Amino acid sequence: MFRTVDLFCGCGGMSLGFQNAGYDILAAYDNWKPAVETYRKNFKHIIYERDLSDESIVSEVASFKPQIIIGGPPCQDFSSAGHRDETRGRAILSKTYTDIVTTAMPKYFVMENVPRIRVSDIYKNIYNIFKENGYGLTEKILDASLCGVPQKRKRLFLIGCLGAKDNFLSDILDAGLSKKPMSIHDYLGDSLGVEYYFRIPRSYSRRAIFSIYEPCVTIRGVDRPIPPNYKKHPQDLVDIGPEVRALTPKERSYIQTFPEEFIFEENRTNTNQMIGNAVPVKLAEYIANAILEYENGCEDD
Repeated sequence: MFRTVDLFCGCGGMSLGFQNAGYDILAAYDNWKPAVETYRKNFKHIIYERDLSDESIVSEVASFKPQIIIGGPPCQDFSSAGHRDETRGRAILSKTYTDIVTTAMPKYFVMENVPRIRVSDIYKNIYNIFKENGYGLTEKILDASLCGVPQKRKRLFLIGCLGAKDNFLSDILDAGLSKKPMSIHDYLGDSLGVEYYFRIPRSYSRRAIFSIYEPCVTIRGVDRPIPPNYKKHPQDLVDIGPEVRALTPKERSYIQTFPEEFIFEENRTNTNQMIGNAVPVKLAEYIANAILEYENGCEDD
């Protein structure tokens, strides 16, 4: 089922989601050793630790004859939590992703990024390149909490299908959305042992204490324990006390919908970074299943 290559795979959130949906992952690529080592411990197929800006990789990926290429080029230069500067080096990797796709020419591709990338010149350029190469495009911002993930996390997906009309997948993606956001409690029940958790804010003008009865705030690549001098924000639901704690890296991986058996053995800093960078498994699976539904519909026509 669908020969697949994952680019910029990180520790494997998107790979696992597509694998769970029945896709055949042939190979994956990333250039960050801790993520590559973690990926290797959790998947049987090959992963290459390679710099994807290396031009030789374009033909190498094409040699797999993939039917679909998936991946999330680094988003830090577009992210609200990052630099918001597309002139920085990592932004160009979105163009690299495009070059690989338009050489291998799979039937489908899925590119994930932060919504802010849409206003960049690089994104406008790659969008046009995909169109020039015959891809119908569906551009959709999805909130993970409506796609089986207990987290308020909005991500842009650009999905292409050779020869299709634009927005070919929009109706299917919309039809499957949940009527209400998924809360942490909906997904994990009482397993955390607390009803409130602490997430260090980007600035102390924002609240830091949240309830498990709402979707988790976006999992980031950094986290901190509760500062001993933390003063309650007016919007914090309760005071700091025994019923409030920060989430552990493993718990943060659950909220990214990694299964319990997924192995994370890096140090805390690296583990938090790869978990925060990952595409939530269930969000990737949601996209994968939508493509299968579309493909099955085309076969029935």
